[in-house]
Amino acid sequence: MISICIPVYNFNIASLIKELSKQASSLTIEYEIIVIDDCSQRFLETNKATCKEFTYIELPKNIGRASIRNLFLKYAQFEYLLFIDCDSLIETPSLLLNYEAVIKNKPLVVCGGSTYSPKRPERNKILKWKYGIFRESKPSNIRSNIPNQSFMTNNFLIRKKILEEIKFDERITEYGHEDTLFGLELKNNNIVITHINNPVLNSELDTNIECLKKTTESILNLINILNDSKYKKELMKDVAMLRFYNKVKKAENLIRLSFLFSKPIIAFLLKKGYVHLYLFDYYKLGLFIENKKRLAKDDGTNKKGSEINLIS
Repeated sequence: MISICIPVYNFNIASLIKELSKQASSLTIEYEIIVIDDCSQRFLETNKATCKEFTYIELPKNIGRASIRNLFLKYAQFEYLLFIDCDSLIETPSLLLNYEAVIKNKPLVVCGGSTYSPKRPERNKILKWKYGIFRESKPSNIRSNIPNQSFMTNNFLIRKKILEEIKFDERITEYGHEDTLFGLELKNNNIVITHINNPVLNSELDTNIECLKKTTESILNLINILNDSKYKKELMKDVAMLRFYNKVKKAENLIRLSFLFSKPIIAFLLKKGYVHLYLFDYYKLGLFIENKKRLAKDDGTNKKGSEINLIS
């Protein structure tokens, strides 16, 4: 009755599969584990051996975070799909049993949440950790206040027929905001998202440099979505950075000019681990203002910002 779906890219999932298998043995409902590898360059043999008792698929080319989630529909045979990111660490011993209990209420979409280790990491990984601790990790009562805006793809349950009707937008091939757009699609189709406290631990922290690169990719992705989305007005209201942009829009030219000179300094500080989240917010706002006009004039082929300076 539940298909556990794990999209994988360049990550060793041995410990994750071991814990899921252990917990699944206590379920009273039917289950399956499906792993789809998105054309990794590492850990292929290890993961294949780990998944010999389950459905394991290796893709010949990388299709991205949106398309791979839709692809699970081809292989999943049960009513509910539970998506768990490959770098998740399961510290909740009853994670699968908690989802089984929720399924009895016939929900449409359920988000379990995520956490980060309270232990402060080394300085070169502090940016992702601090952002995760203070911005991403929210208890269910907080997430439930803005259920669709709080949707995240790393740990969620969805009824198969809902995903068949409302798929992830496969035009999104780069990192960032596929969950934002999917949450909006659910909202505009009156799909209720249930939030529960059933988190997974984000075990793999990007380095500060990797985090900044992904941040830039995410901003460029957001701009492309805004330029080609029926939900532009809603995105401007739902995305925190865009809401702030609306408030300071009159000073856009001044911000662009100040960011031109301050960007190298801010990027240097963030890369070195001198992180203040408001400074990071300013950095993202500056990237948005810096790139939104030039991408608006683009022909749509520059998805990765190949001619744009990603990080100074």
